Amino acid sequence: MIDPRGPRFTASVTAVVLAVTLVLPAAAATVLIGVQAVFFATGVVAGVHNTPTGLTFRHLVRPRLAPPTDLEDPAPPRFAQGVGLGFATVALIGYLAGATVLAQVAVGFALVAALLNAVFGLCLGCELYLLGKRVTAPAAR
Repeated sequence: MIDPRGPRFTASVTAVVLAVTLVLPAAAATVLIGVQAVFFATGVVAGVHNTPTGLTFRHLVRPRLAPPTDLEDPAPPRFAQGVGLGFATVALIGYLAGATVLAQVAVGFALVAALLNAVFGLCLGCELYLLGKRVTAPAAR
């Protein structure tokens, strides 16, 4: 179980990285979205709490906060990292192929999702995960 404030912290940092990516020249944006893709991949493989921002939250931010009132399942945020990885991969391919508009649109979608989580606590990837669980769950008898 994880502190739900950690993924929101991660979403805040991610939103800043993605916003900066949108204003950089294509070559620098390619590098930055590549770094963000690695962060997303780390979240998918090792869990959101083991990403660089997750570790920063756990070791530098959380000790300064009151204990969380509740904990959450790490599976939905981990799935959300996979969704972010998908958008970052499309953006990276777009930048590398010279399709800057495609790349910026993919970054824009990821940015909107990160902002919704950071500002309102609405994790779109988490909601997709939960929807998928409901759709694939066996019917109650």
